[in-house]
Amino acid sequence: MRSWSGVPVPSLQRLDVAPAVRIHDTASGSLVESSPDGAARMYVCGITPYDATHLGHANTYLAFDLLNRAWRDAGHAVSYVQNVTDVDDPLLERAAATGVGWRDLAEHEIELFREDCAALRILPPDDYVGVVESMSLVTELVQRLADLGHAYEVDSDWYFSTLADSRFGSVSHLSHDEMIRQSTERGGDPERSGKKDPVDCLLWRAERPGEPAWESPLGRGRPGWHVECSAIALARLGERFDVQGGGSDLVFPHHEFSASQAQAAQDGSTFANAYMHAGMVGFEGEKMSKSRGNLVKVSDLRRAGVDPVVLRLALLSHHYREDWEWTDEALKTAEDRLARWRDAVEHTDAARAEQLVTDVRAALADDLDTPGTVALLDEWASTADGDGSGAQLVRDLVDARLGLPLSAPL
Repeated sequence: MRSWSGVPVPSLQRLDVAPAVRIHDTASGSLVESSPDGAARMYVCGITPYDATHLGHANTYLAFDLLNRAWRDAGHAVSYVQNVTDVDDPLLERAAATGVGWRDLAEHEIELFREDCAALRILPPDDYVGVVESMSLVTELVQRLADLGHAYEVDSDWYFSTLADSRFGSVSHLSHDEMIRQSTERGGDPERSGKKDPVDCLLWRAERPGEPAWESPLGRGRPGWHVECSAIALARLGERFDVQGGGSDLVFPHHEFSASQAQAAQDGSTFANAYMHAGMVGFEGEKMSKSRGNLVKVSDLRRAGVDPVVLRLALLSHHYREDWEWTDEALKTAEDRLARWRDAVEHTDAARAEQLVTDVRAALADDLDTPGTVALLDEWASTADGDGSGAQLVRDLVDARLGLPLSAPL
């Protein structure tokens, strides 16, 4: 699947490399240093393309854009994989409700997502992978789990048994009762008769009338939600890659099961070294989500004339792990801030610029602390009174690490 066009990332390594970044690992509940041996490998769960990109999406993918940039500044090559769940219940339901073919709906929304990400200057994944194009990978993994005795049949559907992975639960650390509750809310079927455990998740859904289906050794059907990411990540990144990422609403069941299915299939080898999750963006008192219909869409803001760079800065004013509430006032604040920074860059001397590089790198090495970084840049802008000899270094810094151009648009 085609990704989107990226922007050049300036190099700051004329001032040595940045320190290793520490990120919050959901599984351990602590900050861990991410200093890969060689290329950094990251898998981020992508969209189910049945509606347009909203600010919750933008906030999530911006978080991993910051990590991508941190690794690059620390001297690592980056191998970044993002999937697209281009066949699943929500997509099929929306297509049926609107009378649009599910493939046409998916392609329309994927293209809009590409445009939004490009406008927000989010670096593209190296591999942008749809489930449909990866069906052979998925069916091979499902078959392997069945052959190992880690899957079982219920009325022609196949389920993954949580008993297959001794580390099941180590990502979310939820109680069994809480797993059942969240599974009910997030696409699971704990009430289904015949399952060995209410929490066990669907691996392969047998063909239903009117639904798309693919051939597999387990019969015609389509995959459950979680196994797609297990299969794509193992195929594209291998075992024990550096970071599995997504929004905090994916901790359970999605990331818990993606890890467990992969680990069970690979004789217990570790799926990911760390699990990084972005917070939720609210609007009008509720989490922003397609199901609630309270979306502030990136494409709508762009059509209304909002500068995507201003929108990016508004998002960066919050820490990636924070749950927060969107208000339109954030755009005005970000617009004024960007104007101050663009004015100050012309009045920065070389010594001040080099110190700013050190300070910003340190802030972003501490769990991608963008509010702290914004505060540093606000303080710098309020005191800039030099000869301009450091202007290009500051432009490179803010572009490389925050993705924000300080050259005024033409």
